[in-house]
Amino acid sequence: MAQGTLTAREGYRIRELLGREPNELELGMFSVMWSEHCSYKTSKPYLKRLPTRGPHVLQEPGENAGAVDIGNGLAAVFKMESHNHPSFIEPFQGAATGVGGILRDIFTMGARPIALLDSLRFGSPDDKKNQHIIDGVVAGISAYGNCVGVPTVGGATIFNEIYERNPLVNVFCLGIARHSHLMRSQAAGVGNQVIYIGAKTGRDGIHGATMASDSFDDESISQRPTVQVGDPFIEKLLMEASLELVKRRLLVGIQDMGAAGLTGASCEMASGAGTGIELDVEMVPRRERGMTPYEVMLSESQERMLLVVKPDCAGDVLDICTKWDLDAAVIGKVTDDGMLRICKADTVVAEMRACALTDEAPSEKRKSAPPQFQDTLQGLNDELIPLPHDCNSVLLELLGSPNLSNKAWIYEQYDFMVRTNTVIRPGSDSAVLRIKDTSTALAITVDGNPLYCLLNPYVGGVIAVAEAARNLVCSGAKPLGLTDALNFGNPERPEILWQFELVIEGISDACKFFDVPVVSGNVSFYNETNGIAVYPSPMIGMVGLIDPVERAMSQWFKDDGHVVFLLGETHDEIGGSEYVRVIHHREQGVPPRLSLETEGALHTCLLLAIEGGLVCSAHDCAEGGLAIALAESCLSRPQGPIGASITITPDFFDIRVDALLFGETQSRAIVTAESANVSELESLARDVGVPIRKIGTVGGQHLRVKSSDLRLSWIDIDVDVMYDAWMRKK
Repeated sequence: MAQGTLTAREGYRIRELLGREPNELELGMFSVMWSEHCSYKTSKPYLKRLPTRGPHVLQEPGENAGAVDIGNGLAAVFKMESHNHPSFIEPFQGAATGVGGILRDIFTMGARPIALLDSLRFGSPDDKKNQHIIDGVVAGISAYGNCVGVPTVGGATIFNEIYERNPLVNVFCLGIARHSHLMRSQAAGVGNQVIYIGAKTGRDGIHGATMASDSFDDESISQRPTVQVGDPFIEKLLMEASLELVKRRLLVGIQDMGAAGLTGASCEMASGAGTGIELDVEMVPRRERGMTPYEVMLSESQERMLLVVKPDCAGDVLDICTKWDLDAAVIGKVTDDGMLRICKADTVVAEMRACALTDEAPSEKRKSAPPQFQDTLQGLNDELIPLPHDCNSVLLELLGSPNLSNKAWIYEQYDFMVRTNTVIRPGSDSAVLRIKDTSTALAITVDGNPLYCLLNPYVGGVIAVAEAARNLVCSGAKPLGLTDALNFGNPERPEILWQFELVIEGISDACKFFDVPVVSGNVSFYNETNGIAVYPSPMIGMVGLIDPVERAMSQWFKDDGHVVFLLGETHDEIGGSEYVRVIHHREQGVPPRLSLETEGALHTCLLLAIEGGLVCSAHDCAEGGLAIALAESCLSRPQGPIGASITITPDFFDIRVDALLFGETQSRAIVTAESANVSELESLARDVGVPIRKIGTVGGQHLRVKSSDLRLSWIDIDVDVMYDAWMRKK
């Protein structure tokens, strides 16, 4: 079973490293650790291009999660992970265990999880099979997060037929830790004890990592045994026990048993510290009889941790685990020879250098080339797109389309208020959570447009970072750090690796410009079935700081009489837009241009305006363009929808009306201000170099968009009619 995941070259290298033929267990251990999922053997050289350092960074990539300083001696700890293949095979458990895994990544760092976000990609919701996957994934996220008591406060969901056989389920988690409590996953200290805690080991999830490193076909549904089964109630006990152990300073190191299970945790802890580990599989708590060493070492049963503890602390550790009703056992010790040695009682059943499984995993240099159809994808002739006869019907159709309609039917299944930290709940540009016992708050968001990345991978990567940062800035937050989940097809195909390489380059350039380091992340390749790959789908999770929390800004219009402004320039561009995709059924064109300097000036303007108390709302213009941004500002208001009257001045008249209303020009935002602040806001924007236009006022029962000479009225819709279209469940 394990041999099939290794190439002949890799088999030769294993024999070279061992100096002999590997046995079945050793072959299985190399198979999972050298899989793409664990070793990053294709992506590692490209990931080195990403900026990872900065004045706020406390933990770069290489640990369970990244960490940034947020003041007051506290750290924000965060990461995003994918659980794509398992969620296709078994949607509920695949998504639920994805939540469980990312939670453990956070509390192994010594941080208490305070929020979850999900970033989901599904096939058409009108298809019954897809609906089964959608319902199962959402239920799995909801059940696990709600039971553990960590709020899911937002996310992003995109529907496209390309994800029909390859849904993407990516989960982001944020935790808070004291600087002094940050933990590392290292097996330091020769003679220290290795302790297993958590749920018992079963046969579920064996070779989950290798399954995640392979493309799918029509028979993939038969792989249900490789999908783990989670128990959120044990997770809650494990979290509380782990945090107590950290607080009492009883641990030398701690590592989640995630991908590759006990094999992954033990070799990574040993190689990270330059030590060895000796384990006795007979001592591992298990829930099934007759389990072989192979099954014990490769099981990916959930809710398990591996600890390294000084001998004089072991008793206290075991007592705390007993208090929290967790299985716990001393299963090994740290050695000085650098070997990972697996024993069954007194018999050695596997032995290799720990770093052979990790640092010495072979890298793959693969060919990269653009696909032959790339020019065709970008070859949209705007002149062949007819101008809309009825902009009202276009707006209503876009509002009711799966990607732009309200996602309350998803997030209302989540408990997003548990722990009472949530300041701005789902439905705005970013979720905002207060940091208790401080004056500060954190804003978090996830972003990424796969169609842009298909049409131009570099530009798509840049826009993903820019829009995530814009979402934070619209919430009043200064971006601090980034985590990514990079979802692509089979990297053995040159066109897929070309997409990956250019997306990385775009993300890197944007991060460097905005000074937002990448502190953690995940790469998921082989997201394809029967040779059909998903669109390149980088998902960007970003964290920003608001100080004080009272500056937190939401996207919705507040009161009658507030003045509406458009910040930023509008260009005549419709390529890659939801308008062209939904109304004209074409996924083509050049995605909107983005100048980093222009985007940066917008961020500066927004932050200064919010800091100065000059604006009452702020909402970025993104998918769906100006008309959708205005409609969302009207409709997302918690007290109920409110209208607005918008006037378009002659300087816009040389732009196609569909580009004006539905084009997705970047580096724009809709803000509102009280009349008394209008002059100061306009002066601020001019000083920063951001175009600003007063375009209307808030109030009434309709959203109206008309020309300044009143000869043209493009949109005039009752907000209740818009709301009904927008709230339609898909």
